[in-house]
Amino acid sequence: MIFWDTSAVIPLIIDEPNTEPLRAVWERDSGMVVWWGTSVECASALARVGRDGIISARQVDVARDLLQTLASSWTEVLPTDGVREHAGRLLLRHPLRAADALQIGAAMIWADDRPTGHPFCTLGARLADVARLEGFRAVDVMT
Repeated sequence: MIFWDTSAVIPLIIDEPNTEPLRAVWERDSGMVVWWGTSVECASALARVGRDGIISARQVDVARDLLQTLASSWTEVLPTDGVREHAGRLLLRHPLRAADALQIGAAMIWADDRPTGHPFCTLGARLADVARLEGFRAVDVMT
């Protein structure tokens, strides 16, 4: 199983430069773990690219359907006190945004506070660096 940050999920549902490498990662291990807020973050991203005319309304609909398909099989880490506590600690130690701290906090809960060797998939360079510093194995997918 791999923990997927929202930034790595989006290219699975809309074509972007990193779509092919991320699909290859997913095909090797389709066991996705995500933070509880990932579906909302994805919906926000789809609404934005639709509003901005980056993709058509039809493409937004197709992407939403793909998101639902992925969501039906992924494992979600729920918003618990543990996630919040990890996120708060991470914010004191690293230059993160709150949403990114919640992502890593959720990954820490998934890894039972033992992140060493657990894969963390993100397109965010800063988030990948922090994940590595915290002990995760950042999945390299940059093109």
